Amino acid sequence: MRSVAVPLACALACAAAAARSGAQLAPLPLPPAATAARGCLPAGNGYLRARIRGALNLDINWRNAELECEGDERSDGSAMRVIFAGPRGPGGHRLRMVFGIARAREGRNGRELPTNLTVILEGDGRLFATRGEDRCTVDTLRQERLDGGGGAPRSYRVVARGFCFLPASTLNNAQRILVSSFDFAGYAVFGQQPQPLLPATGNRF
Repeated sequence: MRSVAVPLACALACAAAAARSGAQLAPLPLPPAATAARGCLPAGNGYLRARIRGALNLDINWRNAELECEGDERSDGSAMRVIFAGPRGPGGHRLRMVFGIARAREGRNGRELPTNLTVILEGDGRLFATRGEDRCTVDTLRQERLDGGGGAPRSYRVVARGFCFLPASTLNNAQRILVSSFDFAGYAVFGQQPQPLLPATGNRF
């Protein structure tokens, strides 16, 4: 699957610049990889569930066919990023969630891993970010090899469950959301050059 990291980073940088200047945010452009539904995992066992309250009130329960997902590792190998994009809702809006899981290493299961979270409502112009890894946690993380082993890049099914105990806010701090629970199965690829993401939100990857 093609990476959406570069177009998404460009969109976030534009949104941040508008927020700093006080201008009204334009709708975020939809990255090319998200223009058609393809499903998350070939085996059909991807999903995303989340409870969101605040400026957005959503109970998400998306199955594999409704999702697009991808993921990779931080350049120093000390963290993993998993990205989900859901189906289009009313008005053509689409929700994208980006989980940056600290201390997640290739092929290793984990517990109580600090996590940063960015939530983007595409077509609406709103972006919420935790701006750090101290507001959310992945309680449990499990990785299952997908590609049969050997060579690079190497792909894994990533299964995680966790919650946020402090809110994520828009870039101008005008609105907040709390993701009180999340539960997902996506994937991450290791052994390829990762793309930088979210430079404008304060969320480090």
